[in-house]
Amino acid sequence: MGPPGSGKGTIAARIVKDFDLKHLSSGDVLRTNIINNTDIGIQAKKYITNGALVPDHVMVSLIVSELKKLGGHSWLLDGFPRTLPQAETLHTEQKVDVVVNLNVPFDVIIDRIKGRWVHPASGRIYHTEFNPPKQAGKDDVTGENLIQRDDDKPDTVLARLQGYQHQTQPVLDFYKKMGILEEFKGNYSNEIWPHVHKFLSTKKEPLQYTEYK
Repeated sequence: MGPPGSGKGTIAARIVKDFDLKHLSSGDVLRTNIINNTDIGIQAKKYITNGALVPDHVMVSLIVSELKKLGGHSWLLDGFPRTLPQAETLHTEQKVDVVVNLNVPFDVIIDRIKGRWVHPASGRIYHTEFNPPKQAGKDDVTGENLIQRDDDKPDTVLARLQGYQHQTQPVLDFYKKMGILEEFKGNYSNEIWPHVHKFLSTKKEPLQYTEYK
């Protein structure tokens, strides 16, 4: 778990690689079920088509259905659960051993995201600090102007972060009471990752399923 822009994708990829887990992203699971016209996917599509959020019970059904397909293999959930009802229902269906929360300061995330600029025609992404264009504000290939997406503007990013915090704090509190929440503070993935790896290494046996080939 972690707010948008905290590096969840980067950390998740490293966990999956080093600890032999199956990675389940709630967004990917949702899209796959909709494309394949599964019963749950059809239900979810009705809500999305009408501009409504997919209800908690539908999302839990989606995730639990995918988890059961994995048999005894250990897994990593990304982007789920996002609400307290999702966490509570998941707990009754599947045992969660560890919850990793990435605690990255909002001001760091805002600075990181606001430096992102895009060439709209090609989708090429630049960053003023990490991947700057050769000429400020211009695409390297075409020389055309770069734009900043509305979602990347500081006010919009802050609103998203505050919304995330409001929605997920009860989830964090739930797992904290269960004694399985581990929080890692830092500004960058490379700074946080060694601590995450060290912690998960102490959980290596329950995380790995030895019969998997």
